[in-house]
Amino acid sequence: MITQKEINDLTYKIIGSAIEVHKELGPGLLESVYEKCLEHLLIENGFIVSRQQSVPINFRGLDLDCNLRLDLLVNDLVIIELKTVDFFLPVHEAQLLTYLKLLKKPKGILINFNCTNIFKEGQKTFVTEYFKDLPKGY
Repeated sequence: MITQKEINDLTYKIIGSAIEVHKELGPGLLESVYEKCLEHLLIENGFIVSRQQSVPINFRGLDLDCNLRLDLLVNDLVIIELKTVDFFLPVHEAQLLTYLKLLKKPKGILINFNCTNIFKEGQKTFVTEYFKDLPKGY
């Protein structure tokens, strides 16, 4: 069984990869550019990455095709939502939290490439009850 420590280590590596992409490209590009570059770098580093994966919605037995798509899913554990905005809005956090809930994933990262320093101001992590229920592994 996966542990909280393993997911935290994965999160650290994902954020490090995002910082690497940001250092090389800088701010000011389209979100899709950063998405493709981050996907490429993560795959280069041996991670399993799904890009633009569909997010299914089921309401009381009714399957809805709402064309929701997350940006990146790494190792089937961590959802990454990328933004190129002046600052995070509550709707960005709500979007990621909804994806985490619908897909029952333990952790998500919101990353904004339109900033000076991703580590300080351009990333937020979120955990769900699925994360809290995992063994710590420390």
